[in-house]
Amino acid sequence: MSAAASASASDPSSRLAAAGAEGEVSLLRLYVLRATYLLLVVGVGAMILPALIDHEPTARGVIPSLLGGVWLLAFIGLRHPLRMIPVLLFELAWKTLWLLAFGLPQWSSGQVPPTFAEDVFNIGLGVVLMPIVIPWGYVWRHYVKAPADRWR
Repeated sequence: MSAAASASASDPSSRLAAAGAEGEVSLLRLYVLRATYLLLVVGVGAMILPALIDHEPTARGVIPSLLGGVWLLAFIGLRHPLRMIPVLLFELAWKTLWLLAFGLPQWSSGQVPPTFAEDVFNIGLGVVLMPIVIPWGYVWRHYVKAPADRWR
């Protein structure tokens, strides 16, 4: 750790700034966010861990690895719910894309795979839940409206 990073980590003003960011979101909302991360830890973990632990040596493993990454990041979200909001935004984005690009066309054509009902339920739950859970005012202020990081 560099001296500057060490100094800023122990700097009371940086701790106050972090506390101020948390103060923008109610304690109840922080608990709701933590519950959402816990749901990801339990739900995604139950689905993905078996595929990560026990698989064929030639398995491609792209989807279990990607969702395993979300699973690992959800653990950090339990401790830092606001800092890990991009994980929830990613969940909302990929699930919305799946519903629009795959789920809806399959359903409207009547050509659904055997896992369609389970997939639509699990993915649709995220599309309904994430917009309710995500503190959109915080996202607007800290990800959209805030000045961009410098390029150089």
